[in-house]
Amino acid sequence: MPKLKTNRGAAKRFRATKNGLKCRSAKRRHMLTSRSTKNKRQLRGVSAVAKVDCPSITQMLPYLK
Repeated sequence: MPKLKTNRGAAKRFRATKNGLKCRSAKRRHMLTSRSTKNKRQLRGVSAVAKVDCPSITQMLPYLK
C-alpha cells in the first residue's frame, strides 16, 4: 500500500495532545494596536480544537500520533 500524503498546511497548525488536538488562536498577526489589552491577552496561548472538527483534521494528518 502506498504512503499517504500529509497536508502540510494542517501539519503546521495543529498538534496532538493526550486529549485531542490543539491549535493557536487566530487574529494575532497584525493590527494589534487597535485591539484592547484584554482581547490580546485572551488570544495568547493555545486552544483545543472542537470535537466536530477532529475527524477532518485527522484525515489531513494520517500519521498523527
